[in-house]
Amino acid sequence: MVSLGYGRWVKADRVFALVPVEGEQRGDGRRTYVHVEGVGSPIVASRSERAILADVEDALVEAAGLPRGEQPA
Repeated sequence: MVSLGYGRWVKADRVFALVPVEGEQRGDGRRTYVHVEGVGSPIVASRSERAILADVEDALVEAAGLPRGEQPA
């Protein structure tokens, strides 16, 4: 599971696109549109696309049982 902020969570394997909110649309906790399989419209997340992507990657690596690589300092 991956946190989108404000108590919203999605399954990592269901996320298929992350689009940063730009311009005047951004603000009031609106940072990223998260497209999720089975959901008709994107979910607005309060976290950045990079933070969400890192959590998705970690969750998928853990689920696959793969060893984690060295984390940069």
